[in-house]
Amino acid sequence: MNNVFVLGASGKALMPCHPARARKLLDKGRARVFRRMPFTIILQDRESGDTQPVELKFDPGSRTTGMALVAQTQNGRRVLWAGELQHRGRSIKAAMDKRRALRRGRRSRHTRYRPARFDNRTRPQGWLPPSLRSRVDNCVAWSVKLQRLVPISAQAIEMDRFDTHLMQRPDIAGAEYQRGTLFSCELREYLLARHKHTCAYCAGESKDPILECDHVVPRSRGGTDRVANLVIACCTCNQNKNNALPAEWLAELKRSRRTLNVTRAKNLERVMAGKRPALADAAAVNATRFAIGNALKAHGLPIVFGTGGRTRFNRNTQNYPKAHWIDAACVGETGERVQLNPAMRPLTITAMGRGQRQATRVDRYGFPRAAAKQVKRVMGFGTGDLVQLIQPAGRYSGTHTGRVSVRQRGAFDVQTLIGGAKVKITAPASRFTIIQRGDGYAHAA
Repeated sequence: MNNVFVLGASGKALMPCHPARARKLLDKGRARVFRRMPFTIILQDRESGDTQPVELKFDPGSRTTGMALVAQTQNGRRVLWAGELQHRGRSIKAAMDKRRALRRGRRSRHTRYRPARFDNRTRPQGWLPPSLRSRVDNCVAWSVKLQRLVPISAQAIEMDRFDTHLMQRPDIAGAEYQRGTLFSCELREYLLARHKHTCAYCAGESKDPILECDHVVPRSRGGTDRVANLVIACCTCNQNKNNALPAEWLAELKRSRRTLNVTRAKNLERVMAGKRPALADAAAVNATRFAIGNALKAHGLPIVFGTGGRTRFNRNTQNYPKAHWIDAACVGETGERVQLNPAMRPLTITAMGRGQRQATRVDRYGFPRAAAKQVKRVMGFGTGDLVQLIQPAGRYSGTHTGRVSVRQRGAFDVQTLIGGAKVKITAPASRFTIIQRGDGYAHAA
């Protein structure tokens, strides 16, 4: 269980305490709740206290970043608090792709549109795409948040580096490593040679002479343009596959007894067996590792950079299981001997954003359909606020807590868990009470 953050009467960060001690302080009136997520109390009768060195550690990842607060106590280093930060890079990438497709569609139809600006913009040194910049901003934001709540004296971050060339072919060496996959060869010609000018799915049984480049995992479903995700397919097979995932198309083919579909199923299984994993996550870590380190270094606290190999060695030596927050605790030299409970549940933090900046809502064809919401707060509530709902009667009668989605008509939605299932409850604004203002993140203990 995570410790509770403690602030002095003047707002000074003190050492976190055990949840049982926090309950006693609250019951006796010596403290009050300052913040629900992460849970923080503020003392009423004391402004300062003894502190120990506390190190904030990060294990940056493409989708999830582990965080751990490790204190140097008399009995050794001990984890006081742990969290796992879920990034929203993929949702940002999807939103950017959707916006780009809508604008391109309007330009191609010569419809009224905002002129393209990307040719007039300059990229500053160290520029990162928005999907990657969000990862850096999330780490920096939580470093600042935790420094306000805990007397942090140092920081540590794992600087992982992935060789994507070796990840694709572990046996590659010598001049072949330097030349790469497409040395002296164009992409389409390489694919045609690799598949012997034959459809990778039907092996020519469709008798379709038109050969095309096909994404095994469609781009609309998260696929990339890597060579490992491309095959040569005839127009017939390409259209039959459409934008289905390989597993979905394989299940559909196996339900058919046609000779053509039987051949497609056998060949698709070979394609799936030989497909190498995507390198998008490794590329994201490679692109952001220095940006996160430099951004954290700018705060002025001493910072230590560790390696992924050292983290793995420290974790295996202490027989700890694999987890993002455990990796964070084991970063660097100070991760050699760390006391932690592997069963401890870290605070799950999900980046949700702070609303949309789209000025006009559009339909699926790219035509304006409605103006964006004019105000972010309705009756004092804003989307993302942590609220308490008291439902007097009905199917969901009782008290519920969760993130609220506001509507201008005055009826709000709240997402909550009932019986382990996520449900949405709609109720009038008068039944809601704000517990904590939204900060762009959702929390789950």
